[in-house]
This record gives sequence, C-alpha cells and structure tokens, in this order.
Amino acid sequence: MNASELLHALHAGTQVFGTLIASPSPRWPQAVRGCGLDFVFIDTEHIALDRHQLSWMCHTYAGLGLAPIVRIPSPDPYEATMVLDGGAAGIIAPYVETLEQVQALRGAVKLRPVKGKKLDALLGGATPEPELAAYFARPEAERVLIVNIESVPAIATLDEILAVPGLDAVLIGRHDLSTSLGVPEQYSHPKFREAARTIFAKARAAGVGAGIHFWDDLDLEREFIAEGANLFIHSSDVRLFTANLTRDLQFLRTGRSSAAGADEAI
Repeated sequence: MNASELLHALHAGTQVFGTLIASPSPRWPQAVRGCGLDFVFIDTEHIALDRHQLSWMCHTYAGLGLAPIVRIPSPDPYEATMVLDGGAAGIIAPYVETLEQVQALRGAVKLRPVKGKKLDALLGGATPEPELAAYFARPEAERVLIVNIESVPAIATLDEILAVPGLDAVLIGRHDLSTSLGVPEQYSHPKFREAARTIFAKARAAGVGAGIHFWDDLDLEREFIAEGANLFIHSSDVRLFTANLTRDLQFLRTGRSSAAGADEAI
C-alpha cells in the first residue's frame, strides 16, 4: 500500500498488517516484500537509526509498495516534518495525551509546509484559500497520522483526541499502557483488556483506525480483531528471527519442537 491507500483503509475499517523492521540491511526489503505485508513500521524512538539510514529505508520500502510508517522519538511536529521530508509515508507519535499535541502534529503532517501564525490560524479553524485547500488535498500530499495511546490520561482524553480532523489511527503502546494501568506486561489482565476494548471501540466509532503492536499470542491478536482493531504491527524482524532460530535449533538438538520456547522468544 502507498500512504493514500493505507490511510483510506484505516478509516474504512479494513485490516492492515505491518511489522517492525529494525535492520537497515539492504538484503531485507526484497525479502520482506513477499511476506504479504501492507506496510512496514520503522521505530526511531527505541532503535538507533541515523537520518541517512532512515531515509534510505523509507524510499526503498516505498519503492517496493510498502508504506514506511516511522515512529518519531517524541510527539514533536518538527521531528514529524523531518522524517516526512526523508521519505516516510506517515508518522506515529509516541505517548500522546492531549488534544494540543495532536493538533500540533496535524499541522506538521496534514498542513505542511505551512508554519507560524498562518498555521496557527488554520489549526484554529480558519478556512484556507481555495488554491491552498486544493494543494493540501493532492493525493501525493497525503500522509498518515497515527498517535500512540499509552496511558490512563490518554484514555481519559481519547474522545477529544479522536475528534481532531486528519487523525488516521490510534495505536496502543502495550508495554507503556499496561504499566500505566498498574498491571505491567499483563496483557490478558482484565484491566488491560478493558482498556484495549475501549480504545478500539471509540476509535472505530469515530471512523479512525484502531491498532496495537503485539507479538506474544496469536490467539489474543485474533481476539483484538474481533474487538474492532484493524491496524496491526505484528512482532519484528529481530523477534521473528529469534523465534524461528530457537525453534529450529531445539528441534535439531532434541527432535522436538518447542511452541512455548518460540512464544517466549517473540
């Protein structure tokens, strides 16, 4: 998918699947291309990638028909603009909790390159000139805006966040959200499950994509689909490599596969 196809799928409720690509190796893109993914997720919040590597990855995956969605290090509109200029099809902003943060990101992603007082006026509800409105609406200008919902305060302001025009999806940050809920890494805990259902339901009711980055339990991921999620970042290149190598080596050494070992590895 390209950026336009991805954002329209998110709003329509169509299921889309990606994975986290940590490696900048030039061998990965062609290998990943044939796996059935709709997009790739590149994380600059937790992974050390320089700007040149990131831009190379974005342009390469985009050229192969896999929209590169980049998580920026902080919910900073200038960081968002930088990665979009480097070739990203869209951004994920981490740990968003307020309407003001989403509005600022909307300005960077949906109204670029307008800045300053002109941007403030547009974000405040001013009507753009007809030619400017047409400029924003060009298909090639479409970029995806996703924000991480990772805390109890974010859930409390979720209705306001979802009302921001141009927001394409919300994505649960499972580790941070479970910690904020007081049940760290307990993803089957009733508190986490109820929070996830609330986020999925509210997002879909607002016509916004609803997603999660997950990898421990495929059955639980299927339950998230049943509960309304349509944006999935499944595992990562590193975790999938580890899981498969662990399983294969155990089989070679013992003649037995270990489903439990594979689950722990991913």
